[in-house]
Amino acid sequence: MRRASRRARPGGRRRLLTRPTSDFYAAIYAMVRRIPPGKATTYGHIAALCGKPRGARAVGWALHVLPDGSDVPWHRVVNKSGGISISKVGLPPELQRALLQAEGVDFEPDGRMDLRRWGWIGPAVE
Repeated sequence: MRRASRRARPGGRRRLLTRPTSDFYAAIYAMVRRIPPGKATTYGHIAALCGKPRGARAVGWALHVLPDGSDVPWHRVVNKSGGISISKVGLPPELQRALLQAEGVDFEPDGRMDLRRWGWIGPAVE
């Protein structure tokens, strides 16, 4: 299985695609900026909206490399079950939860949000 997040380099070495200037990363950031306050969506849904339905991990990497102070509302992207997964990248999960709660999002006792209630399905077709 070929990994979408790596690209071969001369000499057989590989490097992670973490350049925030890539077209796919730019599309991810533009789509995440469209999520309204009080709503959230999944990594996989953002990937699908950007034309890469199997690119959920790439969305995670794109959000991971955002610089401090970015205007991209990264906290509005959650895992497929409505849970918070940022503890794996060194941020406390309480931060993402607090940011979402400040926007009015409620969490279930198990720590997940109800995506049927708080989920964003994408931009309106114009």
